[in-house]
Amino acid sequence: MNTLPEWTDLRFFLELARAGTLSGASRRLEVEHTTVARRIDRLEAQLGSTLFDRSREGYELTEVGQALLPHAEAMEGAALAAAEQIGGAEVAAHGVVRLGVPEVFGVRVVAPLLARLLAQHPDLSIDLLNLPRFANLANREADLGVMLDPPTTGRYMVTRLASFHFYLYASPSYLAKHPPIRTQAHLAGHDFVDYVQDRLASRELSYLNELGFTPRRRICCSGMTAQLEAASLGMGLMMAPPYAIPSDGRLVRVLPGFQAERSFWLAAPTDLYRLRRVKVVWNLLRECAENHPDLFVEEGVGLSAS
Repeated sequence: MNTLPEWTDLRFFLELARAGTLSGASRRLEVEHTTVARRIDRLEAQLGSTLFDRSREGYELTEVGQALLPHAEAMEGAALAAAEQIGGAEVAAHGVVRLGVPEVFGVRVVAPLLARLLAQHPDLSIDLLNLPRFANLANREADLGVMLDPPTTGRYMVTRLASFHFYLYASPSYLAKHPPIRTQAHLAGHDFVDYVQDRLASRELSYLNELGFTPRRRICCSGMTAQLEAASLGMGLMMAPPYAIPSDGRLVRVLPGFQAERSFWLAAPTDLYRLRRVKVVWNLLRECAENHPDLFVEEGVGLSAS
């Protein structure tokens, strides 16, 4: 190899690695899919190596492609950081940040925070991905994300955002029609609202297993928004963190002695974490968690040591 590969070719390589298909990469890059194929062919010829295995299902990185990936990501991060610095980003954040968050957390907690942030940074834009699952940072679906399972491989900045408790709730109408709940043993005779068990975004969401018996799940939903509505309509008991519970009295706390503890983690690819626009969103979420513990644990209930 007599010459170094062009950065633009490496950018095409990155987007194809993330999208997995020519059509997906072409949409990200806003070019024709034939252009993507031509750039990849040129890069492979220049490097003298095959970077992708081609199949009907799409493009999958070869071992050589996997080895190239972190170097290309580092170059991308350096290019983004240089563009921000030249543009004066050390003073104010600008550009678009894609933030992936669990659906209810995004609506109830994150969205209200963004008004102040955007007022402070008029050149900043946010793509808020409220998802019934967790954002895939490996394929750059989001620049940073809040999740229950932090990345264990790859180059990421990861921090514990908050420990939080799931408590039992029910509607007053449900409680009026069913036997009283005074001990955990009484729960065995009640109906529950839960996640669809074979569609769990994380094993951490199987908190009903901590009841000590197999609950009678009368309705299961793929997301917490639907669960909240079902429980509010009296379809059964549900477990949820404090920030998810509406303040209109449609759901009330049941059996105060029972709870399940989990942790939210905040993560971002290392190269993106260095960007000013990503850092201001990161810091916003950290400050919210530190200043508003009542969103995660009801008053009078301390966090467990972890």
